[in-house]
Amino acid sequence: MSKSETCKIYENVDIGEGAVIGDFVIIGEPPRGKKRGELKTVIGKNATIRSHTVIYAGNIAGDNFQTGHHVMIREENKIGDNVSVGTNSVVEHHVRIEEDVRIHSQAFIPEETTLEAGCWIGPNVVITNARYPSSPGAKSSLKGATVGKNAKIGANATLLPGVVIGENALVGAGTVVTRDVPAGKVVIGNPAQVIRDTSELPY
Repeated sequence: MSKSETCKIYENVDIGEGAVIGDFVIIGEPPRGKKRGELKTVIGKNATIRSHTVIYAGNIAGDNFQTGHHVMIREENKIGDNVSVGTNSVVEHHVRIEEDVRIHSQAFIPEETTLEAGCWIGPNVVITNARYPSSPGAKSSLKGATVGKNAKIGANATLLPGVVIGENALVGAGTVVTRDVPAGKVVIGNPAQVIRDTSELPY
C-alpha cells in the first residue's frame, strides 16, 4: 500500500494490497454513537482513494474501488468490486452499491438506496429518500431509489423517494422521476414520461 503522510487511518481498518491513498484522506472515521475502531472497515485490493476523501467506519468495499477528490462516504455501506465515486460526491449510510457501478461528480446518494450492477449515475444527479422531510416519523420511513442493472441516469436528474428504475432504462438529463421507470425504457421531462425503448437508441 502506498499512502500519503498526511492521511489518517483509524484502527480496525483493513486495506488490500496495491492501494494508493492520497493526501488528507480519512478512513475509518467513527460515526456518531460509535467508538473508534468499533466498526470494521474493509477496502479491497488496488484501491485509489484520492485527496480529501472521508470514508466512515463500517464500510465494506471490494477490489478496485476508487474515489475522486473531496468524496464523502458515510458509514456501513456495502460496495462491490470496480466501483468509482466521482469528485465531490456524497454517499450517505446504509447504501448498497453493486459491482461495476460508476457514480460521476457531485452526485448525492442518500441512505436506503440501492445501485445495482453496472448502473451509471451522471454528474449532479440527486436521489432523495424522504417523501415528507421533517415530518414526524420521516426518519423511520426513509426509502431511497433502486437503480436497476445497467440503467443510466443522466446529468442533473432527480429521483424521488422509493422509485425503481428498471434494468437497462435511461433517464434523460434534467429529468424528474416521480414514479417507477419500466425496464428498457427512455424517460425525459418533469415529471418523467416514457418516449421510446432503449433498443431504438442509435448505439
